[in-house]
Amino acid sequence: MSRVLVTGGAGRLGRSVVAGLAEAGYDVVSVDRSSPDGARPADSGPPGTCAAVEHRGADLTDPDATHALMRATRPDAVINLAAIAVPFSAPEHVILRTNAVIAHNVAGAATEAGARRIVMASSPTVLGYGSPAGWLPPALPLTEESPPRPWHAYGLSKHVAEQVAQMFAAARGERVRYASFRPCYVIAPEEWEGAPTQQGHTVRERLDDPALAAPALFNYVDARDVTSFLGALLEGMGAIRNGDTFLVGAADALARRPLAELVPEFVPGSEELAAGLTGTAPAFSIDKARRVLGWEPARSWRTELREETVAAAAGEPAGAGRHGKGTA
Repeated sequence: MSRVLVTGGAGRLGRSVVAGLAEAGYDVVSVDRSSPDGARPADSGPPGTCAAVEHRGADLTDPDATHALMRATRPDAVINLAAIAVPFSAPEHVILRTNAVIAHNVAGAATEAGARRIVMASSPTVLGYGSPAGWLPPALPLTEESPPRPWHAYGLSKHVAEQVAQMFAAARGERVRYASFRPCYVIAPEEWEGAPTQQGHTVRERLDDPALAAPALFNYVDARDVTSFLGALLEGMGAIRNGDTFLVGAADALARRPLAELVPEFVPGSEELAAGLTGTAPAFSIDKARRVLGWEPARSWRTELREETVAAAAGEPAGAGRHGKGTA
């Protein structure tokens, strides 16, 4: 059984990743600034599994503490989710310093402790959409080949995290495998049932008011699908280009109208670029993860929202659609 250490394990995405990896049979170490309330150093995994989840508290901005953590746990693989996770939620210099230092400390300490697979969480915001100075990409949908143009400290810090992975890959060759991934706007399982999302409003509200989802270009992904991607990545890292980066999102857009119509309303001058985003097509391509890793997201808002919620969002009577009930 592989031992996987997940930093930021108590966060919105981290909780699903820790639970999903334990359910898949990995021996998981969940690390956050402090252990969850009531958690023992090693708790049993989710019901029906024999995998253990060990909880550890650590300040990952402290290099000595990070090295001590890795030496004590000796993981085979590390997934770094720890970061200040919301743009402008702290002073810009604090976000940049914190996230960049954590990425470097974790990658360096994991490498020295003998981990052979190290994954950095990045963000689609490295691509620069939403810039107040205006933004137009060379093409839509956006891909891993779209040029990075971060305009705030959070986006820059995530671009730095990708560069950290590539720097270590350049220094270590093929002895250690590194990768980065850019998860779209993460929807935690409880948020399909009406809990507030990261921005404080509900999924249904993001569907009802396109202006709420427009800043993220209507991207989203279920946290459990991110977990399945990470499982595929850990298993497939030997076959990818070392230090490579992947976009991770749902197969559709978080919108009830085609993005060919919606994107030009919020991104001036994008009419021609967005013309191909017809039907349910998203603005972020996941074709690379499909092609290289054989990964496919299993969930969308059409399958995870309760039937009456989806019907109301679409302006239909409950029961009119063929939408499944939420499983969270």
